[in-house]
Amino acid sequence: MRNAPREFMLDDSGMPESDDCLVALGPRLRWRGDGRAVAVRRTWLDTFDWRLYRAGLTLELGGPRGAAGFTLTGRDGSPLAVQRAARAGQPRWPARLDALPEGPLRERLGQVVGVRALMPVARAVSAVRELRVLNSDDKTIARVTLDRMSVTYPARAPVPPRLTVTALRGYQAQADQLAGLLAAAHGAAGGAMGALEAALGAAGRQPGDYSGKIDISLEPRMPAGAAVAAVLEQLLGTLQANVGGTVRDIDPEFLHDLRIAVRRTRSALKLAGDALPAGLAGRFRPEFKWLGDLTTPTRDLDVYLLGFDEMAASLVAATPAELTPFRQHLARRRAAEQRRLARGLRSARFSRLAGDWREALAAAAAGPRSRPAAAQLAARRIRRAGRRVLSDGSAITATSAADSMHELRKHCKDLRYLLEIFGSLYDPGEHWQVVRGLKALQDCLGEFQDTEVQRQEIRAFAAQMMDERTAPAATLLAMGEIAAGLAIRQRRARGEFAGRFREFASPASQHRIQALTEAAVS
Repeated sequence: MRNAPREFMLDDSGMPESDDCLVALGPRLRWRGDGRAVAVRRTWLDTFDWRLYRAGLTLELGGPRGAAGFTLTGRDGSPLAVQRAARAGQPRWPARLDALPEGPLRERLGQVVGVRALMPVARAVSAVRELRVLNSDDKTIARVTLDRMSVTYPARAPVPPRLTVTALRGYQAQADQLAGLLAAAHGAAGGAMGALEAALGAAGRQPGDYSGKIDISLEPRMPAGAAVAAVLEQLLGTLQANVGGTVRDIDPEFLHDLRIAVRRTRSALKLAGDALPAGLAGRFRPEFKWLGDLTTPTRDLDVYLLGFDEMAASLVAATPAELTPFRQHLARRRAAEQRRLARGLRSARFSRLAGDWREALAAAAAGPRSRPAAAQLAARRIRRAGRRVLSDGSAITATSAADSMHELRKHCKDLRYLLEIFGSLYDPGEHWQVVRGLKALQDCLGEFQDTEVQRQEIRAFAAQMMDERTAPAATLLAMGEIAAGLAIRQRRARGEFAGRFREFASPASQHRIQALTEAAVS
């Protein structure tokens, strides 16, 4: 088992570097310097949504000039994977994982990062001084590192000197005693934050400061209009935070998060927009529909391309290679749609929408207080949406048209969005139980609808490729096999629907929803 280092923040730049300073630690201990301080450039990498940090991991690219390397550490600072950086051909950040050499580091990162790109979250330069503490047998019991760091990104700022004590194998107890005595003797604050947290803190940021989730605390008795405006304002912030990454096409999750913010906004305007000042929802709903329509084609093509390898692997009669022209067609279409999307997000129309919407929300939040209270509005709308789901779902039979399943899916989305928008009003555990029960039904309906749409789209893609004369017969046959597989999945989802709906409509499930909303009102 690795010995985790102990870190301290010094309250001055002093650090004992002579044997005389170790008298307090014991007459037989002494320092041994490992040369002069070394200049080290450091870059910490993570995804835009902090997937590594949230998983308890830190990835640092750093080292002296000509000897840089990647180090992946756990929450306690112990190294999990180390890889020397290539001397040439370094990735230009942001970069996706396939820009890194294959190996244990890339494999470990892939389990957490997924399709997201890595990007610098902090940069710094350090003057690092390495020292060893030896016992009477000239055995090194610990390594002591003094790090004088200065942050260069996201803002220029100095960081108090940091002291790290790392025990060698078999000397943990002595190293712990050494660390304690050093802290007491030289004004070091124990339990110091990690280097990344220290760098970000000095620059005025903190790790994990972005999330695509609705993360706002509403009060049950606050005016409903103010509550809805507060949620919408946060959604606007999420939307705008993802515009740059979407325009630059850094990774597909920027567009995904942007679209979710737009969909939640549209649902809030539809389901609770009447809590805002008169006419506000009607004024902005068409503009957010335009924005939703603008983002749809690129995201739909992303879904195909992200799932392409799995789709190709499902072939039985055809081979994955026979689908290559289809992949190329999707990539060309996606490139064209991405250019159209980027133009739209750079347009005066979008800029005007974002600015006018922020001003309108600020005015709504500062407006006169009115009834009902947030918890009352939420309870009414959630109950109404729930009744609609029960009514429509109960009417679906084995012979019902596919459109009825599609309509039910939309009403389930309405209920889900209301639960998300007003989620902070409720007990987290009870809220999770309710959402989990609804999600099981949504997943079934989503599988049914998505396979229906994808079958139609594959037919349209085949027709386009034939018109463009880019569709070999073998590719069309392979696409036909994919469509047949989608039909099988759709029938399976249809068969599972009755059971999923029965679980959602059960007395226990409905009681949880009722109890959830009533608890906030009382």
